[in-house]
Amino acid sequence: MFPKVIKLILAAASIGYSVYQFTESYTGNGIFLLLIAGMFILLYFKNEIIFLAFLRLRKQDFEGTLKWLGRIGNPEANLVRSQQGYFHYLHGVIESQTNLTKAEKSFRKALSLGLSMSTDEAMAKLSLAGILMQKRRKREATTLLNDAKKTDTHNVLSEQIKMMQQQLKKI
Repeated sequence: MFPKVIKLILAAASIGYSVYQFTESYTGNGIFLLLIAGMFILLYFKNEIIFLAFLRLRKQDFEGTLKWLGRIGNPEANLVRSQQGYFHYLHGVIESQTNLTKAEKSFRKALSLGLSMSTDEAMAKLSLAGILMQKRRKREATTLLNDAKKTDTHNVLSEQIKMMQQQLKKI
């Protein structure tokens, strides 16, 4: 993984050299270099390590997910703001299996940094509400569940939200 500054430098160098190739009438080389520059720009906005960590999490391989996330040394320096949100979101999902206090901090940090998809934001709020329910903090959990219901525009999590609201009434 390259730091984000190096990705931008490589993209600019590729674009510059592709312009030179176009001026020298090497159109094929210029197009290929523009594609390479596009790849570097794509990797600037969509980190490959976080993508691979999501794939591991999808297989319920928490150790593998932690291993991939461990390869990101300094998330503040190597990731864009929304990617930092997903970094902390993944840590929150993993830590919710073992340590609720750390998971709560990770989910709060992910929500403060922002997640690009509304469904992911709703899921983070729903998970945080579940943690707060287990800690018997009913008022905060209720507000988070209402926020999750508003954020879930595609109604993907409507069943889970209803179920958690019913469990919240029992507390």
